[in-house]
Amino acid sequence: MNDIDESQAPLLDHLIELRRRLLFCVITIVLAFVGCYFIVEPIFTILVRPLVEAGQDRIIFTQIFEAFFVQIKVAFFAALMISFPVLANQLWQFVAPGLYRKEKRALLPFLLATPLLFAAGASLAYFVTIPVALHFLLGFEGNFGGIRQEALPSVANYLSFVMQFLFAFGISFLLPVLLMLVERAGIVTRKQLIGARRYAIVAAFGIAAVLTPPDVGSQFLLAIPLILLYELALVGIWFSERSRRKAAASEDAAPAE
Repeated sequence: MNDIDESQAPLLDHLIELRRRLLFCVITIVLAFVGCYFIVEPIFTILVRPLVEAGQDRIIFTQIFEAFFVQIKVAFFAALMISFPVLANQLWQFVAPGLYRKEKRALLPFLLATPLLFAAGASLAYFVTIPVALHFLLGFEGNFGGIRQEALPSVANYLSFVMQFLFAFGISFLLPVLLMLVERAGIVTRKQLIGARRYAIVAAFGIAAVLTPPDVGSQFLLAIPLILLYELALVGIWFSERSRRKAAASEDAAPAE
């Protein structure tokens, strides 16, 4: 009975710690949301800039409450982006106590690279892919069969369009971190990843076909970076393996106390 009580105590401590971390994350998001709601107009101005630069000077809302809920979504979207480093840090603080010192040193660079890669992916989407996609999609305006075809995007649909691109590209750029963590956990090896390169290329174009509009340019703008990131992950794993071999050789060569 005492053994059962002792095994439950650490679990209860972990649950209490998890609840504390989650509560901190929720508070962070709420505070960021409140702050972003007061500057929601400048944030929305940034989000619609690609649409304006594509030649569209009007956006509509088709339901009375649509514009209000769009402001809520914009503020929440911005709050998530701002809070991301804090959320990642809380996850690290929860996991780190259960890791050895070497494991902490191995995983910390991955944690630091995560927000940078996500920002790089979102930036590529905002500055390159979204403008290309908008020019393609708005190019269907004109006279067809004697009828004027005009694009009148709703504010909610456009916001969903932009958020899908930003999150899809941001998460896709985390591929090197994911692959290096999987290799570090011993699930796959670098040799297996090299052998699966052809399948990774096909998967990259499949992901791009799902996440981007049906024009070839937008698909290549996501597929090519994904392939390059896959190769970058292989290089990073090679350096990681070499570092581990050197550390193991040093330990073997060290005199026993």
